Amino acid sequence: MKVKICGLSRPEDIRCVNIFRPDFIGFVFAKSKRQVSDDQASELKKMLNPGISAVGVFVNEEISRIKKLAERGIINYVQLHGDEDNAYCERLKAEIALPVIKAVRVKGKKSLLEAADYPCDYFLFDTYVKGQYGGSGIQFDVGIMRDCAVCKPYFIAGGLTAADIGDIKKIDPFGIDVSGGVETDGFKDAIKIEEFIKKVRRADDE
Repeated sequence: MKVKICGLSRPEDIRCVNIFRPDFIGFVFAKSKRQVSDDQASELKKMLNPGISAVGVFVNEEISRIKKLAERGIINYVQLHGDEDNAYCERLKAEIALPVIKAVRVKGKKSLLEAADYPCDYFLFDTYVKGQYGGSGIQFDVGIMRDCAVCKPYFIAGGLTAADIGDIKKIDPFGIDVSGGVETDGFKDAIKIEEFIKKVRRADDE
């Protein structure tokens, strides 16, 4: 499983991931307690080990802004976490060459079936919470994934911690996304990040 540590916003966060080497990190450009500006993300990306891919997380963003961030080399992937429809994604992919991850807020199996035709490269399945686009810290029943074939590689997100890795491994997703689960008092915690990544790597080796 690939590991994505989302919501990095400080130089010390970057120094930490450079040591423990997740596969992806996330810069949140949408309104959030973890939000970063374009210039903040630019400075953080300069510090990031080039072997780690930076994902830009957006909610109903203007395509022109995403394009500028891509052209500046600040992001390597685009994650759409809002109400972006198929036409939006197709316009975006016509403008930039970066892979697109579409977040799907899961209510049940119907959510997975309705998303099947979305023209993205990856899905990210997160928990549906009314009025929120993500970051709820609440898990959904990942057991539904076993009975519902997904046609594209996908990440699992939503309130995950190192303790959940064994259950997540059973459904064998492409990747696992964590943010609050590796924080203490609202900030990324190096000890929790190390534990999370090591447990994923061990699960893959077993």
